[in-house]
Amino acid sequence: MKRSLIASLFMVMPILMQTAPAQAHWGYEGKEGPANWGELSADFAACHTGKYQSPINITHALDISLPPLTFTYNVTHESIVNNGHTIQVTAKDEDVFSLDDETFQLVQYHFHAPSENQIDGKSYPLEAHFVHATKDGALAVVAVMFDLGEENRALTTIIDTMPNQQNKDVEFKKHVDVAALYPADKTYYRYSGSLTTPPCTEGVRWLVMKNPITLSAEQLKKFQAALKHANNRPVQPLNGRVIVD
Repeated sequence: MKRSLIASLFMVMPILMQTAPAQAHWGYEGKEGPANWGELSADFAACHTGKYQSPINITHALDISLPPLTFTYNVTHESIVNNGHTIQVTAKDEDVFSLDDETFQLVQYHFHAPSENQIDGKSYPLEAHFVHATKDGALAVVAVMFDLGEENRALTTIIDTMPNQQNKDVEFKKHVDVAALYPADKTYYRYSGSLTTPPCTEGVRWLVMKNPITLSAEQLKKFQAALKHANNRPVQPLNGRVIVD
């Protein structure tokens, strides 16, 4: 199961695996939009039949006093791409954080505008997904919400580097303070979910930061202009899942 998860991750992220097999074309609008993903390919069946899908509306969380998360980012950025679905930065990192007695490393991070997950029914202008993996292929996604406010300097570096041309990898030589893309207060919600893009593979551990950080209206406009359309999958049913904090 773990190995199939990491394989699915690579299949939906061609920047990480240049020889990935061809996939059915999918998008966020019309016949190729989220409502039809499960019908586009047998490989995407979980998008329709899965019971533990992401994103979700986070509400009525059960307070179990989750342990604090300590992130130690020593990131080497490799490339950035506008793949038509998102703006994605590929990274190499040393040990980042421990979860369930497993060590996770940052593989890549990308952005959704507007947010995919919601908190108490609220959608945010932008959401970042930091995708981490263990050596055995287990996945954990840390989600950070962005609200309109002060400019985020770390985002400015990304925006200045991201290519306008789709599906063209650009070498990322600039330093990004990844810590500045996280809130100071790292309390979080946790739930079990899936990839939010085809093949919608389940078994992903989701950690959603409770507190948003800010980006400016101008920064948001630049993300929206590069993406050309909203790239958020609608929230999915909980189907009995418990959200904890």
